[in-house]
Amino acid sequence: MSVIDKSTSRDTALEEAFGACVAELYAQAAHSEVCAALHRALELRSFLAVAEEQVVRVRDRVHDAMSSDRDLGELSAEDLCLDAQWLEAALAGRDGYIGALDDLLRTMPAPDQRPRHPVQFDQPKVTATAPPAPAARRAGAVRARRP
Repeated sequence: MSVIDKSTSRDTALEEAFGACVAELYAQAAHSEVCAALHRALELRSFLAVAEEQVVRVRDRVHDAMSSDRDLGELSAEDLCLDAQWLEAALAGRDGYIGALDDLLRTMPAPDQRPRHPVQFDQPKVTATAPPAPAARRAGAVRARRP
């Protein structure tokens, strides 16, 4: 399943910020030039979808291992310890993507202030040339020491 089809915990915020459903936002990004903020937001959303899927997988694995109908002989403290480490890593990734996406949505310009087309600069480029290299010392020349 594609990340486009997966829901995330920030889909509503994205839809409110850009005024379209997530599927439409991906379609806009694929078929036209859109603002950089939308590209970044969709990239972060894709990463978030994967991170949230990882959290769910580990959570479900732990729930399955701890199920009341499981044989206690199958319970492994080592496996649960590894799952705890995986869950910690998955949650850290999820939290990072949520923070980055929330920051982007909070700091991007309002919809009516966003340019419709990318900004192009018509200013001439400044070029500079490096000064000539100093002349090489003559072979055999020794610099005198000063007292």
